Amino acid sequence: MALTVSSQPSSPPLFGFSNPEPFFGNKVRAFWNLQLLGWAAWLGLRGVSGLANGQPFTFLIPQTISAITGFSLTLILSVCYRALINRRPILMWGVSFGLAAIATALWAFIDAWVAQIQNPLSEAGFTSLLLGAIYIDATSLGAWSALYFAINYFLQLEEQQDRMLRLEAQAASAQLAMLRYQLNPHFLFNTLNSISTLVLLKQSEPANAMLSRLSAFLRYTLANEPTAQVTLAQEIETLKLYLDIEKMRFEDRLRPHFHIDPGCARARLPSLLLQPLIENAIKYAVTPQEEGADITISAQLAGQNVRITVSDTGSGLSGEGADPTTGVATESTGVGLANIRDRLAQAFGDQHRFDVQTGAEGGFTVVIEFPFQPDGQMTIGTERT
Repeated sequence: MALTVSSQPSSPPLFGFSNPEPFFGNKVRAFWNLQLLGWAAWLGLRGVSGLANGQPFTFLIPQTISAITGFSLTLILSVCYRALINRRPILMWGVSFGLAAIATALWAFIDAWVAQIQNPLSEAGFTSLLLGAIYIDATSLGAWSALYFAINYFLQLEEQQDRMLRLEAQAASAQLAMLRYQLNPHFLFNTLNSISTLVLLKQSEPANAMLSRLSAFLRYTLANEPTAQVTLAQEIETLKLYLDIEKMRFEDRLRPHFHIDPGCARARLPSLLLQPLIENAIKYAVTPQEEGADITISAQLAGQNVRITVSDTGSGLSGEGADPTTGVATESTGVGLANIRDRLAQAFGDQHRFDVQTGAEGGFTVVIEFPFQPDGQMTIGTERT
């Protein structure tokens, strides 16, 4: 027997499954295939059982008529069930049982009538034939109806779960986009403020150079989707563009160093993940000190993970201006480290590490660790600038 089932919880089911398997790609074809194969199997089972018990081949005639009757009645029931399945439970179950009872009675009457016509000399009366047919037909229609509703409710539950997963994915994507978009305005404010200062000082050439570098940086970063991941090699190139801009401001006071293991350069991570760390290092290590500071970015494999360390030689954040629980300066805008924590959680769940360390004699270090997921697109050699 074939079943008619629903693929959408919000609309009446027709016949197919919501499973995207090729067999159910065309739901009309799938419905008729299931109906024909199901009832052919039902007829085959009844026929083989009768012949095995010594029935003549003429026994197949009433069984064929019975299969055609059941096939037709289930088509009618499928239309009725389709209209009832999303109604109130009392109405749905009450009407469904009533329809199944009527269909069973009609099917049993036809079976008994055909059996009596085929064997007019049989000792069994019409009532006996009718009762025997009711038992068999009620069992068949009951099984068909039970499977119909069971499969429909299962698919509706599966559809709801799929919808929840899609909504969660959309929420996560929106969260990632929001976190990513926090960075550009934060960085642009500082950079444009520096350009404005150069213009006021009538230093047109440095201002023009900084604008050119800013244009290159924005072109590079805006080319990526806000929720996309980039390779570590791409992230390092982005940092270099950013540092080129900042070196226009700080010159020799800003001394960046890169130690990138070629083996992890293809690892994927959220774009602009490291830029806030460099920005914090410039703000709290380079800017306050007359001699500036060294900023070191290193990356290497740590088992199945990639470990990235960003450190500076500043005074650290352990003084009065720091939050003792996070090491973040209280006067910070809150975009930097909090942003990184949230983006790591969105991208890698619990499979990441984010540690903040402040040395006893100064300096500030951030250690990030996440699963190594190679991109296979780009590689980068060990560099030191």
